[in-house]
Amino acid sequence: MSNKILTVLLVEDDKTECAKFERYIKTRDDVKLIATTDSDIEALELIKKNLPDAIILDIELNNGSGNANSLYLLETLQKMKLTKKPKIVVNTVVYSNTIYDYLHDKGIDLIYYKKQQNYSIENIINTLILISGYSEDTSLTGNIVVADTKENEEKISSIINDELNLIGIGHHLQGRKYLYDAIYYLITNNDGGEKVSAVQYLISKYKRASSTISRDMQNAILHAWRFSSLEDLETYYTAKINYETGVPTPTEFIYFYVDKIKKLLR
Repeated sequence: MSNKILTVLLVEDDKTECAKFERYIKTRDDVKLIATTDSDIEALELIKKNLPDAIILDIELNNGSGNANSLYLLETLQKMKLTKKPKIVVNTVVYSNTIYDYLHDKGIDLIYYKKQQNYSIENIINTLILISGYSEDTSLTGNIVVADTKENEEKISSIINDELNLIGIGHHLQGRKYLYDAIYYLITNNDGGEKVSAVQYLISKYKRASSTISRDMQNAILHAWRFSSLEDLETYYTAKINYETGVPTPTEFIYFYVDKIKKLLR
């Protein structure tokens, strides 16, 4: 993972929520909050000026000084020719599969529902560190020297299957194929940054809603944490898990194995 400081732009109209993010980020030395705004219009100017690594975005800005929602920002951002694409996390009280599918189509990397049980600012920042670090750390992709592409692809496939089997995510679980494909896609996409997110890739491949894919992946992970031995889980899955849930999210799970398997391939 990269050791650089992650720069974050927060677009949020809830003052209490902003204060929570600001307090937490101040406790970390690997994250810098470059600006906070309640306006999608101002956010676009801040993005052009600062090129943040990540954006935390509330899609409803009813109390803000710009538009009532941030969909205009997403539409405009897709058309902007930025030298680097920021990771985007939507932070919202809206729970709608239609909206979520739209957001993923616009390139959103993660959606956090504020009222879900495992919601926490710490979890959002930790996940952003995870996905931003892995996608930007060229050492994780640049050191894989492959003489035979087909042989390497088979090796990657075999390792992913072995790792999933070790923690009890069997082929009978619907979410396994999504977890496998997401891990495989991110490992083999070595162009220095995904043009298509893993979720978008899965939506395109399986023609299913992002909410369905995410649910099936989470259910497969839950199955492993309920039925596999604690010893196996602690041996083969060594990443820190949110103490409130005790179970990794699909994004945390996928990127843990992307990193683990890339290191095995060095």
